[in-house]
Amino acid sequence: MKKIIHTEHAPAALGTYSQAVQVGDTVYLSGQVGLVPASMELAEGGFDGQLHQVMQNLRAVCVAAGGQLEDLVKLNVYLIDLGHFEQVNKLMAGYLKPPYPARAAVQVSALPKGAEVEIDGVMVVGSRI
Repeated sequence: MKKIIHTEHAPAALGTYSQAVQVGDTVYLSGQVGLVPASMELAEGGFDGQLHQVMQNLRAVCVAAGGQLEDLVKLNVYLIDLGHFEQVNKLMAGYLKPPYPARAAVQVSALPKGAEVEIDGVMVVGSRI
């Protein structure tokens, strides 16, 4: 059985998808861009501001599913400029603690709403890594 996860503390879905779907102890988090939930506008502050908002959005969905960022086991980072790779590492270190989740980072030509970064992930709840 799958359980749909939704929170008002993260942006509403922009299409035909859920913020997250839980099957057993595994939660599949849809991609988050740097949209501020209240306004549905991109966060101010350029790339850094958007990345901080992405992490806050992911945290909100994790909490809604009964977990936290530390329960993430896999992240996929999509960047319109792979030159931001080092910034991603520095900023994410403020949100994640070792052991870090597995991660991929790829450059893409465009993201929804003109965002500079999008992150999706997989979380396991109910047991700490």
